[in-house]
Amino acid sequence: MLSGRRLDLLDPSPFDIEIEDIAHGLARVARWNGQTIGEHAFSVAQHSCVVEDIAVHIKPDLDPRWRLAALLHDASEYVIGDMISPFKSALGVNYKAFEARLESAIHVRFGLPPKSPVAVKTLIKKADRACAFFEATQLAGFERSESLKLFGAPPSGFQLTIDPLPAPLAQARYLERYRVLAEAVGILPGADAWHTE
Repeated sequence: MLSGRRLDLLDPSPFDIEIEDIAHGLARVARWNGQTIGEHAFSVAQHSCVVEDIAVHIKPDLDPRWRLAALLHDASEYVIGDMISPFKSALGVNYKAFEARLESAIHVRFGLPPKSPVAVKTLIKKADRACAFFEATQLAGFERSESLKLFGAPPSGFQLTIDPLPAPLAQARYLERYRVLAEAVGILPGADAWHTE
């Protein structure tokens, strides 16, 4: 990683995970494999910020640690890239187990339980699908009816106009959002999650 960390992909350690590496990587990973309109790709970093925002729209009193979990929901993609769900399924259990180990290490690194509660995972998935609806219709050439069939309707009252950001700006926004949530959770930005203020 650019931080100098060496991450063992088969046995990832929370000690080798840095938020700066995550933000840098996610800002350069394109949603929809880059098959979107516009001057810039819609990055996983920007997508993650939107998903956190949608999750809070759905559940306004969402605890800051679960807001952080929403921001980090695709953090493993800083290492493995963004693959469409059908392809992940086709790769089978080994891929899913690999992804789960990495996600657990990321969660532990930032003071979250290795696995989010089912209700939180369900909420984040709902927010993720809502974001995908907007991405599909605004950036990827899908008809509204097709997006509704694939992703369902976005939450009532939530409006979004997507303007894909250049990678450095997406990275900066992701890091800023992380810092706000890390402070709310009680961890120092960039510090070990188990050392609280």
